[in-house]
Amino acid sequence: MVDDSSSSTRVAARSSLVDSLRACGISGIRIDKQELKRRILIPEHLRLGIRDAIRSKDPDAAAERHRRRCGEEKCEPAEAPVVVFVNSKSGGRHGPALKERLQELMGEEQVFDLSLVKPPEFVEFGLGCLEIMASCGDQCAKVTREKLRIMVAGGDGTAGWILGSLAELCVQHREPVPPTGIIPLGTGNDLSRSFGWGGSFPFAWRAAIKKYLSKAISAPVCRLDSWQVVVTMPDVGKVELPYCLQPVKEQTLDQDLDVNEKIPQTLTCYEGVFYNYFSIGMDAQVAYGFHHLRNKRPYLAQGPISNKVCCLREMVEQGRSRFLFCIREKPGMQMSDTKGFVEAHVDDGVIEIFGLKQGWHASFVLVDLITAKHIAQAAAIRFEIRGGDWKQSYMQMDGEPWKQQNDKECSTFVEIKRSPFQSFMLSGE
Repeated sequence: MVDDSSSSTRVAARSSLVDSLRACGISGIRIDKQELKRRILIPEHLRLGIRDAIRSKDPDAAAERHRRRCGEEKCEPAEAPVVVFVNSKSGGRHGPALKERLQELMGEEQVFDLSLVKPPEFVEFGLGCLEIMASCGDQCAKVTREKLRIMVAGGDGTAGWILGSLAELCVQHREPVPPTGIIPLGTGNDLSRSFGWGGSFPFAWRAAIKKYLSKAISAPVCRLDSWQVVVTMPDVGKVELPYCLQPVKEQTLDQDLDVNEKIPQTLTCYEGVFYNYFSIGMDAQVAYGFHHLRNKRPYLAQGPISNKVCCLREMVEQGRSRFLFCIREKPGMQMSDTKGFVEAHVDDGVIEIFGLKQGWHASFVLVDLITAKHIAQAAAIRFEIRGGDWKQSYMQMDGEPWKQQNDKECSTFVEIKRSPFQSFMLSGE
């Protein structure tokens, strides 16, 4: 799909069925397990160092404990060292079994269950341990850190969590940033589909996992824009936020902002970053309802297909909901009225804005029977949401929804602008 890190990436639109059939082809069966392991396995003293650093939250002590082993045995860095993060809650019953399969193929220390190890911990302590060992003269640690690649087994929200944590490496001047690929284990998997990794978890997944890991070794690296979101609202008390958003202590509205509504004296503000899409309205409400349904009745969401059925049902039930606005890094679905718009790329500094009229419209778009309404392209966006009689609205960032409390008299503002740091993705094409 892309040639190098500076090239643009086009939309890869495929059906879930075709993705599954391609991913479970015999090419995955033919990959030799031992040869694959040899190419991606991180040397033992480095694997143990990363593990101990994360467990103890002390990269210095872990690095000192394992650094001596490098001189005691011959150490050759892997051709393409890979670590995998698994969201065991994604994909219904597949998460735990997938983790076991990955540990069988590449070793326990290179597979991280997100319920046990958070991405920021890996970045701070795990990568920190590698960097300390490299600075002490461990050439194997240096090469491993430079060549490291990451695979994420999960949905859009999981991938965004990983990318956001890795972005801290740019802020802290700890480059290079490991590029990221995706094993589609979520319900939507829009980001995975866009970068050629497929739109659904394959049927013959045990053989397909070898293919995913094999592709990660030589997959070309491309860039992805990221977008900062700042939500400023009247102080309505405690707000239940997803992990993709963090509260900001001090915030004032832009003095140049033309506001017709009353401006409150006390403001609540939180911010985050999205990589694929941000939506307001019915789409986010459906996701919010599905998340609560999955937590309350997990037996109804036992796999990607049943998850999508539940989501479609929610969309139909929300058929009279207000118009949906969705802001995407690039269009992941067919859109109408494209005349006059430039072709979208994931690294062009422009996001797409489109809309869906009602729940039935969204459900038909998802199955490619009709198109979404292409509204605009922009480099920055500011929304003003007036509450009135609507006590709450729903928002979503990369699959992570939340309920936004509205104030009857004062507006809520959503500002979106490009982040100064791009993410690095592995192309599955």
